[in-house]
Amino acid sequence: MRASTFKLLMDTAMDLIQQDGHIPSIAEVAVRSNVSRATAYRYFPSRSALITSVVDASLGPVRSAPLGTDSDAEDARERVHAVFKTTFPRFEQYEPQLRAALQLALEQWALQRAGLLEEEPYRRGHRVGILSTALAPLKGDLTPASRERLHRALSVLYGIEAYTILKDMWGMGEKEIEKTVLWMADALMEASLREGKGRR
Repeated sequence: MRASTFKLLMDTAMDLIQQDGHIPSIAEVAVRSNVSRATAYRYFPSRSALITSVVDASLGPVRSAPLGTDSDAEDARERVHAVFKTTFPRFEQYEPQLRAALQLALEQWALQRAGLLEEEPYRRGHRVGILSTALAPLKGDLTPASRERLHRALSVLYGIEAYTILKDMWGMGEKEIEKTVLWMADALMEASLREGKGRR
């Protein structure tokens, strides 16, 4: 029963975001699901909890996708490509839901600065762990500081933010976005590796 109720609420929330492009209230999800508000709030006590589950549903397969276990720089490049190529089709499929997550993060940032935030903030950052795993083969090729800088730089590209910039400002299609982001990722990795060799 609990699993079916959770699925019903999640499916309703995903559909509402897909249709309207904004995060519904928990009460709205309850009404549209024909579930009591008390029940809905037990599953999702806040919009942050709701969006966390929405993002998990949207990107879950990406987080559990296996990566190779080789340990050279070329393999790291392939692993980074694999992560991006697995993720970007999910951005296309779940674009409204992922934009809604970004919207919530920005809204809560403003509310927190004004001292008006009344719910726990939505926590982001899964990309840090995903990219850390992809970059693991570079441990022997880069200093810890260089690897961390590359890690941070790639995290700017690997997310809905870069996707929305290229789509909204430049009018790019999905394939062009993916090619552009991979080109940037390659440039960052090549620059880091050149720098690493130069210091040896």
